Amino acid sequence: MSTQEPAPAPGSAPDRRTLIADTAIGLVASGGLRGLTHRAVDGAAGLPAGSTSYYFRTRTALIAACYRRLAELDVSEGPLDPPADRDSAARAFGALLHHWMTAGRERQLARFELSLEAARNPELEPDLREAGLAVRARAAAVLAALGAREPQESAELLAAWTDGLLYDRLAGALAHARPAPDPAELTATVRRMLDAVLDTAL
Repeated sequence: MSTQEPAPAPGSAPDRRTLIADTAIGLVASGGLRGLTHRAVDGAAGLPAGSTSYYFRTRTALIAACYRRLAELDVSEGPLDPPADRDSAARAFGALLHHWMTAGRERQLARFELSLEAARNPELEPDLREAGLAVRARAAAVLAALGAREPQESAELLAAWTDGLLYDRLAGALAHARPAPDPAELTATVRRMLDAVLDTAL
């Protein structure tokens, strides 16, 4: 059962939950999960003491909010319309990966760390799964437009490869020894990934 946050007080800002989630993600990116407390989020977000605990009573609820926000951001940064062909898809996805490895690097590192918490806390697993399904649904729609025979299964494989590539480049053993991400290289890598999932019957 997914964790649910309480309803906001009358007249409260409608984007308060988003501010809290974004701040929490930033704290995890900079200091790890040990630094994620309600008090720390209040301070970093410039909110009155007790604000974070009002919207998200428990640490579990706060982490669940981070999952939802991370998925929302990942989906929103993808192409709005399905690419017309594989080359267009490779360029769009390659640019997205480049963004996630550069400007969005800290957010992806926070996502890895927050995701591991669900392996330790069964209460979080439904929230992580729900967030992951949203991202995979978007990928399945793109792959379907490109002619995938099994879009959902292809999306699962593409998501696994993407996570592996991001982890390897951002946190893997050779992450700090690699050169800066190159858009052309990433586009070529994505094209190989797309060809594999689109040309293979799963």
